[in-house]
Amino acid sequence: MIPKVFKEVIDLGDGREITIETGKLAKQAHGSVVVQSGKCMLLCTVVSNYKQADVDFLPLTVDYREKFAAAGRYPGGFFKREARPSDGEVLTMRLVDRVLRPLFPKDYHSETQVMIQLMSHDDDVMPDAMAGLAASAAIQLSDFPFECPISEARVGRVNGEFVINPTRAQLEESDIDMMIGASADSVMMVEGEMDEISEEEMTEAIKFAHEAIKVQCAAQVKLAEAFGKKEVREYEPEREDADLAAKIHDMAYDKVYAVAQAGSAKHERSAAFGEIKEEIIASFSEEEQADYGGLISKYYSKAEKAAVRDLTLNEGLRLDGRKTDEIRPIWCEVDYLPSTHGSSIFTRGETQALATVTLGTSREANQIDMPSYEGEERFYLHYNFPPFSTGEARPIRGTSRREVGHGNLAQRALKGMVPDDCPYTVRVVSEILESNGSSSMATVCAGTMAMMDAGVQLKKPVSGIAMGLITDTESGKYAVLSDILGDEDHLGDMDFKVTGTADGITACQMDIKVKGLSYEILVNALKQAREGRLHILGKITETIETPNADVKDHAPTMVSRRIPNEFIGALIGPGGKVIQEMQKETETTIVINEDPVTEEGIVEILGVGRKGIDAVMAKIDSLLFKPEVGSIYEVKVIKMLDFGAVVEYVEAPGNEVLLHVSELAWERTENVSDVVNMGDVFDVKYFGIDKRTRKEKVSRKAILPKPEGYVERPPRDNSRDNRGGRDNRGRDNRGRDNRRDDRKPREDKKED
Repeated sequence: MIPKVFKEVIDLGDGREITIETGKLAKQAHGSVVVQSGKCMLLCTVVSNYKQADVDFLPLTVDYREKFAAAGRYPGGFFKREARPSDGEVLTMRLVDRVLRPLFPKDYHSETQVMIQLMSHDDDVMPDAMAGLAASAAIQLSDFPFECPISEARVGRVNGEFVINPTRAQLEESDIDMMIGASADSVMMVEGEMDEISEEEMTEAIKFAHEAIKVQCAAQVKLAEAFGKKEVREYEPEREDADLAAKIHDMAYDKVYAVAQAGSAKHERSAAFGEIKEEIIASFSEEEQADYGGLISKYYSKAEKAAVRDLTLNEGLRLDGRKTDEIRPIWCEVDYLPSTHGSSIFTRGETQALATVTLGTSREANQIDMPSYEGEERFYLHYNFPPFSTGEARPIRGTSRREVGHGNLAQRALKGMVPDDCPYTVRVVSEILESNGSSSMATVCAGTMAMMDAGVQLKKPVSGIAMGLITDTESGKYAVLSDILGDEDHLGDMDFKVTGTADGITACQMDIKVKGLSYEILVNALKQAREGRLHILGKITETIETPNADVKDHAPTMVSRRIPNEFIGALIGPGGKVIQEMQKETETTIVINEDPVTEEGIVEILGVGRKGIDAVMAKIDSLLFKPEVGSIYEVKVIKMLDFGAVVEYVEAPGNEVLLHVSELAWERTENVSDVVNMGDVFDVKYFGIDKRTRKEKVSRKAILPKPEGYVERPPRDNSRDNRGGRDNRGRDNRGRDNRRDDRKPREDKKED
């Protein structure tokens, strides 16, 4: 039976289209769609169990995978099967999850899976920009309790014009790379990197993307209606008790308000809130506690949240006593770790990051091997968030998705300031030692200082800040919070991280938890963020104003050198013998790459101190040395022969040439040692290739004054000099006639 296929087409406005199709594939899933643009095809399926899980959160899993077969490739390595997700796939999962999760009901706890896979790749289409559209479209075809369709779009700006879902080639020319997630009514998520753009330009980019997203949301609605919109499933909601909620609110509100108003530190404040909660729980009998279950804790949390929010909206005060635009105390230090190539500590309030920098060659570049993209990163940043940073003990099971996401944000914030001609591969590692809000922004600040300490010539220093928002829809009041705490992130309506230099924004990440955030509030938040950023930037530059001029004494120095393609083999040697011996002798690391455009060899030399590097450079100079006809060069005698001396060019050790005895001096020379000896250094003139001997010719006598009355003798034919010291007339170098008389018996004679 031929399946009935339903399809909607989205016009991107520049000749490109996105189609959403259902009815052909994966029909046992609760919802499935194929999203296609060009030759790029994504399959998204969604399934949610009908039984509620025994948890107090939504167990939602968003899984995005790129199949190597989609690009006609094999997975790398020995195990020819897709394994754990790459960082790129994890980042796409996070982008989709952050937009979907808030739109499920708070009391919906069924195990839910959204699975997106790249089935066909197109070099001109970046698939991650369509993942959010695919997920939402599949959910619209299901019976899930989901608030409204959403979509995500990438926006770039090429030659001053905004572009929706640009190609990778267009992104190379773009000064903006932002992903926007939104419903038809509200922007919900923003993440991206920029080339020092203004707050107004960023807002315009968000608006432009939102208009495109509205069209994509409308297409999902049309597809669901054509397919047949399912009735929303019934599920067992969480138990509610309005009287209990009011009772606990009255018991907790004033006490929480007083603790919050006191402006205490994190642990002191947490302990005080814990005592209030325990006191309220203890006021109920054991039977009541058993009957209400988790409702008491749930309603206490609501009362605590309401009290803290009201304190900020009514009095402009925050949990730690700060005003809304006040930044926590900051102290910084560089060069803290003696053995690293660069290090720094950035501490802001109760958040602390220790950053280290390691410098290496292109061999240490981070290799990216995905079906949708192959390449390498010469600058990359890793972020680690150990449990002790929040005073907790929990299992450590590899790098979390959160760590990947926070590290990527900090990397995007800084990478635009690493100069294109930086010779090093630069790895920054941020260890979060304390955390109470905005550890990713502390990573940006610590990373900036550590690179400057390492001697990486950053174009400009970068700082970052996390902004929050508390709103009251009834009164219209709102408060934008600078440098938010962890608790403020949890109880607030927005988490907005923004990084930049003194001249503009370099990266951002925004999650909005309320509907209909106005652009007026967004612009105000951005302006307040800029003031905070500049304040933090001032603290950074007080600690280290400019990058150190040189790397540290124990850090490697990198020198790059280009050589013609034909010399690459000689520098490497048979089986790598030459380069391996050179690395061993000079204690350097030598990497040779080929420029894909000019086909020149790019030689990277990494070593501690200049001695080894200079030795390698001298070897390369020697390899490339080509004497010019008519030029005079300093040489050194390295071998004595009967018929001349082998000399080496002083400026190019290893380059040898024969200085014939006849070119030593104007006077007749019986013995080479009469004129020169081993180790002598003098000048010679280079004549190029001798037409008779077809060998290179140099002369010492040519630069000496000719003796008075000197008579030039006919030139001798030196073609056989290297094989016995005779000319082609049978005379030896002393003029004796050594020709054999064919009439006499032949005698073997040892040549001179």
